Amino acid sequence: MTALAVTESEPVPLARPEDELASRFAAGDEDGMEAVYRRWAPLVLSLARQSLGDGAEAEDVTQTVFLAAWRGRHGYHPGRGPLPAWLVGIARRKIADALSARTRRTDVAAAAARESPPSPVTSYAQDAVLNRVDVTRELRRLPEAQRRVLCLAFYGDLTQTQIARVTGWPLGTVKSHTRRGLLRLGRSLDAEATG
Repeated sequence: MTALAVTESEPVPLARPEDELASRFAAGDEDGMEAVYRRWAPLVLSLARQSLGDGAEAEDVTQTVFLAAWRGRHGYHPGRGPLPAWLVGIARRKIADALSARTRRTDVAAAAARESPPSPVTSYAQDAVLNRVDVTRELRRLPEAQRRVLCLAFYGDLTQTQIARVTGWPLGTVKSHTRRGLLRLGRSLDAEATG
């Protein structure tokens, strides 16, 4: 009588959810990209906030990181390391770029201040400063989405199409936030001027 050989099969390793996300992302699955963003955007945002010390700038850098990751997803190879590490590498480069840009802006402003002769403060200049303070205060009162779109347009000098790319929002949404934000800002400033 022959004995039946009982062989134990080795357990099949289960794929980790992060590995599945990374594969979907690398394959160009847009839902996978959205899931990757939801999963690791807080990590990237935290790194950017720690390095830049500015919440709005950190949010912009976070958007830039994920946009760069999506555009360069073909350069991601799971065998070289996990997706979060790859995203952190992109984040470090984008944070360094933001810090360099900040330094350049500061240097340009300092050079301009050195080259321009001091001028006496006129009534017009005082009014301009007060107007900027009023606009800044009213911008802070806008809902986050409207404030972000207007700040990217005015301070970042971005077009609505560029804002849509940076935020990941549809162009129509950007236009709606811009229109609503400008209307609300105008009403607030008009009310303040008459009140």
